[in-house]
Amino acid sequence: MKAEYINPFVLASFSVLEMVVGNRPTKGEMSVLPKTFPSDQCNIVCGISGQLHGQVIYGMSLLTADSIASAMLGTKVKSFDMLAASAIGELGNMITGNAMQLLSESGYECDITPPSIVRGTNVNFNTLSVAAILVPLMSDHGQISLTIGLSERK
Repeated sequence: MKAEYINPFVLASFSVLEMVVGNRPTKGEMSVLPKTFPSDQCNIVCGISGQLHGQVIYGMSLLTADSIASAMLGTKVKSFDMLAASAIGELGNMITGNAMQLLSESGYECDITPPSIVRGTNVNFNTLSVAAILVPLMSDHGQISLTIGLSERK
């Protein structure tokens, strides 16, 4: 996968997380995931279509999701309810939307699907024929696993 597909998501993640939770994350070492890989406890899944297609998954523990949702909502989240899920979904939507703008500036016109929240510990994702790149992002709220699986439409 080309770096020009990955960098917009990393830059957008830095910008949005700093804006909504007041803390700029740091980037860990990137790695290639196998075609099938386990989910985190809480995952935001955004589909991408257009010149690039595939998906982006923002995975995290429930503690991290609760902490981020609390920061976004301005009140302590005691359990991951519908309001917390809405906040976390919006986080994925904001990051992906900002990344789409950066991709557009590089000449890639793409659309995103509304975010889906996938929770559970016995869930596996499969990116089919698209290689997935994992970029760990560490913040004061915990780690977010940014997984990007995109390819250019022929």
